[in-house]
Amino acid sequence: MTTAPHRIAPGRRLPRWASSFGFQIIAALILGLVLGLLARSLGASKSSPNGLSSTLATLGSNYVYLLQAAVVPLVFTAVVGSIANLRQVSNAARLAWNTLVWFAITSFIAVLIGIALGVLFQPGSGTGQQAPADYKGKTGDWWSFLTGLVPKNFLGLGASSSVSDGGAVSTSVSFNVLQILVIAIAIGIAALKVGAKAEPFLNFTASALAVIQKVLWWIIRLAPLGTVGLIGNAVVSYGWDTIGSLGKFTVAIYLGLALVLFVVYPVLVRGHGLSIKQYFSGVWPAVQLGFVSRSSVGTMPLTQRVTERNLGVPSGYASFAVPLGSTTKMDGCAAIYPAISAIFVAQFFGINLDFGQYLLIVLVSVLGSAATAGTTGAVVMLTLTLSTLGLPLAGVGLLLAIDPILDMGRTAVNVAGQALVPTLVAKRQGILDLALYNAPRTGTPFADDDRSDEARSHAAEPVAPGHQQ
Repeated sequence: MTTAPHRIAPGRRLPRWASSFGFQIIAALILGLVLGLLARSLGASKSSPNGLSSTLATLGSNYVYLLQAAVVPLVFTAVVGSIANLRQVSNAARLAWNTLVWFAITSFIAVLIGIALGVLFQPGSGTGQQAPADYKGKTGDWWSFLTGLVPKNFLGLGASSSVSDGGAVSTSVSFNVLQILVIAIAIGIAALKVGAKAEPFLNFTASALAVIQKVLWWIIRLAPLGTVGLIGNAVVSYGWDTIGSLGKFTVAIYLGLALVLFVVYPVLVRGHGLSIKQYFSGVWPAVQLGFVSRSSVGTMPLTQRVTERNLGVPSGYASFAVPLGSTTKMDGCAAIYPAISAIFVAQFFGINLDFGQYLLIVLVSVLGSAATAGTTGAVVMLTLTLSTLGLPLAGVGLLLAIDPILDMGRTAVNVAGQALVPTLVAKRQGILDLALYNAPRTGTPFADDDRSDEARSHAAEPVAPGHQQ
């Protein structure tokens, strides 16, 4: 007598939430926190690591290195491709203009919130510190920022060499993403102007971008492992004591980020007649990855994917707006953070800011966000803000200790905004696929491929100006 092969009933499979990307990230956060606390209890510190803390640091840093390794080719091909993709979208000039306008509007709102919280919380007051002896109290200028726009070579690459005490020579290569952005924009616009002769180049760029994004997608799938190392190392290196010494500053930053993410963005979503719940459920996988990876550029493939497949933005437009936003749309790094940080530094050194300097904070945040360049950290933007205001650059060092903790929240807000603006612009222009936007989520990082492919082909069809779906 034979029996049929035993099959696992569908109801006995792991729950969808247990195998989802979001659950894996949350589990990794908890595990990293536990391992970091365990390493500290065993005597580990930033200056005196043990085996566990070294393993966590290596795991986290190697994951970030993987993301950073793809920055130069990703930014170049993504920006060139994003500009070229405007050929496939009706009313391309209007879409591009509206995207930039909404980038500026949301940044303006965010920086006003940052200034208000800095004035309200007074995070740097009462320290009794004096301004450094070399502080002259002069307002800085934009000269260094403007000269930084000029590429030194084709890809904005630089190299520096150093000699150790033992005589060994080491050379490190760095890159200026702002210069790469300028080069890519110029080449993309030139390709559009050349026309048919540039098609082979644009096809090659699109193919290269697809390959790079596939590799990045593999890296993204390793995010839970990277999360364990990043969180664990942050706990070992900085601990709660250091965070507590800058407690008011940390609270002010995260309160500002929360106001932008959970108040300003929902108001804008609802004001455009869209579901707040659907927006958050659609964008949340990218927000989670941005939180743990601390890289808007590294998160860009997933951000673009959820913008198209969950939020219903046509692929031709999303492939322009999301890559551009990943390098220039920084409500967390370029608005909330530099505003509160500049006020903190001024209060820390007992320097009074006048109305003109508050206005400069707004201008730097709205117009200078490209300087953050989408990579991990916002030290460049903070330095630009302090130098423009003429504040002591020594203040940068005060905030580096807790920067990884702050950068997680900043990047999460950046990513959410990079998906929000294309959604709002697409809705205003009548090209948003509302059926896909309102479709039930399956618990995966993006909508089902069959459904989203059909929706994208439908959404990519030319739509008459002003027509609302």
